[in-house]
Amino acid sequence: MSVIPFPGPAANPDTITEDSWQALGQHTVARIALGRAGASLPTRETLRFALAHAQARDAVHTPLDGDALAATLQQAGHSVLQVQSAAANRAQYLQRPDLGRRLHTGSRAHLLAQQAAGCDVLFVVGDGLSSLATASHAAPLLAATLPYLAEAGLSVGPVVIASQARVALADEAGECLRARLVVMLIGERPGLSSPDSLGVYLTSAPKVGRMDSERNCISNVRPAGLPYPLAAFKLAWLLRAALQQGSGVALKDGSAAEPGWAALLAGTRTSTLPA
Repeated sequence: MSVIPFPGPAANPDTITEDSWQALGQHTVARIALGRAGASLPTRETLRFALAHAQARDAVHTPLDGDALAATLQQAGHSVLQVQSAAANRAQYLQRPDLGRRLHTGSRAHLLAQQAAGCDVLFVVGDGLSSLATASHAAPLLAATLPYLAEAGLSVGPVVIASQARVALADEAGECLRARLVVMLIGERPGLSSPDSLGVYLTSAPKVGRMDSERNCISNVRPAGLPYPLAAFKLAWLLRAALQQGSGVALKDGSAAEPGWAALLAGTRTSTLPA
């Protein structure tokens, strides 16, 4: 019978052994090169993980202040409508995704009562799974996008703020307000390094029953991810292309091939809509 010798206590158990990848860890928020203290993670990394987990939970459960967001958008010149989904509260929203995809009957009636003449693009702003993302990034992204739409002569409907919302709720809102295209700005499921990531979903001819394959998505919109100017340029390109051929899996994003994209990457703002 072989005996595995016990290594005994470390000379200094409080000493942190740094990982050889530490230099690479400076270039990403991903959890790499954490080091170790004895056989465990250093206390600093355990605390960082606990903080990130708490931030992700807060992003999911903190309610969106719809009135504050509406006031911000109205100050920027937008007409705003507030609605809610068929989910009665946050717990039901998390347990019943289907209810988050449909408007509450009262909210549907409210939109239909607008007797909208229709618009080219309707923006719906939903809380989704990160109210932090919506509250932080929806208004700046709209501000960066609207000049492109104005240059293209596209009409924009009132901004619809939706609580307890899933992506598909925008289809019903777009149908009620007779929009050619609907864009849902919604908080994405938070990760342990990105509790404030905003997702953008584009759907042509919105109506209840649209499938996810009939949408296009831009993900991780935030200063630490896809910055507002680049996201706005990409969204404007997709909107123009969708008006010509419809949205969905057949529509491929070609915005990065446009000269304006290179200019934005170089830090030079372009004032023209991508062709």
